[in-house]
Amino acid sequence: MKKTTCAACDCELGPDTISVKLGGKTVEVCCQECAEALKEASAAASIARGKD
Repeated sequence: MKKTTCAACDCELGPDTISVKLGGKTVEVCCQECAEALKEASAAASIARGKD
């Protein structure tokens, strides 16, 4: 059985995973805190790319 880990913190994912869509890709995270952290990081990266 393949083990999967959280895209934000690398913890092993359990049955209550949350899917987050970032840049056209869907990733899975272990909790709402990690989902929010990834969304904030993605938004910051998008802003930074816009300034180039």
